[in-house]
Amino acid sequence: MPLPIVKISNLDKYFGRLHVLKNVSVEVPERQVVCLIGRSGSGKSTLLRCINFLEEPSHGSIEVDGVHVPAESKGKERNQLVHDVRLKTGMVFQEFNLFPHMTVLENVIEGPVTVKGIDKKRAIELAEQNLDSVGMFFKKDEYPMRLSGGQKQRVAIARALTMEPRVMLFDEPTSALDPELIGEVLNVMKKVANEGMTMIVVTHEMGFAREVADRVIVMADGELVEDSIPEDLFNNPKDPRTKALIDRYRSGEQ
Repeated sequence: MPLPIVKISNLDKYFGRLHVLKNVSVEVPERQVVCLIGRSGSGKSTLLRCINFLEEPSHGSIEVDGVHVPAESKGKERNQLVHDVRLKTGMVFQEFNLFPHMTVLENVIEGPVTVKGIDKKRAIELAEQNLDSVGMFFKKDEYPMRLSGGQKQRVAIARALTMEPRVMLFDEPTSALDPELIGEVLNVMKKVANEGMTMIVVTHEMGFAREVADRVIVMADGELVEDSIPEDLFNNPKDPRTKALIDRYRSGEQ
């Protein structure tokens, strides 16, 4: 088995007294697509946000592409490690988070130029390649207000890819979209997966998880309750909470 590019070890997260993640450990090999599923409030998004330190873990450690960050570490060295992890992870949010006063192209080159210090000409080349890849090159000079939700999310994916990450994190990327726009974003995500990107995806889109994921991890009450290949998980769930989740999906009650 290849070495993990993401390694989460004994992770705990508290919000005050609320114990949101409970001793979570998981490894993700390079080029693997992992979908995190579970009911709302199960800890999926918190786990994802801990990977790039948008949430601070309370205990345990995160390692991304060889950069190891213990939760209890402090000081300048830790800040540098967190910065290094963030450079290695691209993040796609529910709500797009595009700058409204910038064009599509300006949005996509902002990170590479200001955070990574990439030459602007090179950043534009990368941005245009990625916009073309997600089918948004023709909108490069538009402002976000003139885009549909699906188009905004495809720009957000291009923006994350232009940072040349080693791992892509998707936090329910279709949950803010109208139903007719979900497919266009899922198709772009499938394309990114087929190109060999390591992906961790929090999603309620069970069809996507079944078709695209190499592994599906089920979370409940801050714990990992099942971790399996899609065929086994959907056809023969071991945990009753997984079975209940799949039954709801199959009955169309998501």
